[in-house]
Amino acid sequence: MLYDRTGRTYASTRRPDPRIEAQMRRHVPETWSVADIGAGAGGYQLGRTVVAVEPSAVMIGQRPAKAAPAVRAVAEHLPIRDKAVDVASAALTVHHWSDLEQGLREMSRIARRRIVVFTWDHLVMREFWLLRDYLPAAAATDARLAVPLDQLVDLLPGTVEVHPVAVPADCADGFGAAFWRRPHAYLDPRVRAGMSMLALTPHPLLEDGLRNLSHDLHSRAWHRHNADLLARDEFDIGYRVVVASLGE
Repeated sequence: MLYDRTGRTYASTRRPDPRIEAQMRRHVPETWSVADIGAGAGGYQLGRTVVAVEPSAVMIGQRPAKAAPAVRAVAEHLPIRDKAVDVASAALTVHHWSDLEQGLREMSRIARRRIVVFTWDHLVMREFWLLRDYLPAAAATDARLAVPLDQLVDLLPGTVEVHPVAVPADCADGFGAAFWRRPHAYLDPRVRAGMSMLALTPHPLLEDGLRNLSHDLHSRAWHRHNADLLARDEFDIGYRVVVASLGE
């Protein structure tokens, strides 16, 4: 199980950011019941989350006591009856499913009103300075992992909308591009361990780039090259909320 190996630091490095959660909550009324698919260690819980589905025991073991009850299962075979919830949500998880189409079909089966997917657009992400300037091997991993946005939209039922997600400069959730204005964080192996694009790239392929990043931070070359970012409070790096309205 992938996250039994790579998800051990999630409770400390992958805490949900309330501002990103607020951007997702715009699409889910507070009173609507929600099934959180691929819920991990207790991340983004929208509306009235009544159940979480997560295959990794390591991830479930890190869920806080206040999180929704979790069942061990996979997205492709949800142990939830037809039309049981208003919303099926999935946050930064579809790229790890073994059968994307089947997983989305299952979400459509259990949801009455809406499907909400938090994901990213690799066509934007590949221009992120970390991948573009320092870690091309991680960019290749990201390209392999990422679900093409047009494919996701085509597979979802109903009326589909795509909404950009602004990532705060001090984002609490340590996903791949969260540290766009805090580059020193990428030198921390604990932080990298919680990012699929780095954790799944062989470390020898990252060493030269991380060494170059460390040098550029020490010499302040990174700051000169990325001066435009230092004045920003938030940044669109390609993260997206994809919302499918099912018509009920």
